Amino acid sequence: MLLLFISAGEVVVLLFAALMLFGPDRLPGFVRSVAKGIRTVKNAQADLTQQLMSDEQSGIKDLKDAAEDIKSEIEGVVSRKK
Repeated sequence: MLLLFISAGEVVVLLFAALMLFGPDRLPGFVRSVAKGIRTVKNAQADLTQQLMSDEQSGIKDLKDAAEDIKSEIEGVVSRKK
């Protein structure tokens, strides 16, 4: 088992250390708390990614609008020169 560069033996040692540190009664609650924290971080990451993508799309739309404005101004100047 390779998870974040941790071997199976290291996982067993970590689980044993957690069991000794927290005891069998408090260990399930601790694991739930850690899982909830990880879930919160993942949700925050997904929200931030979505917000950044939305901002990027908005920025692209603004650039396209500006390019269209410049294009129409250039076409107006060129048509006056003829």
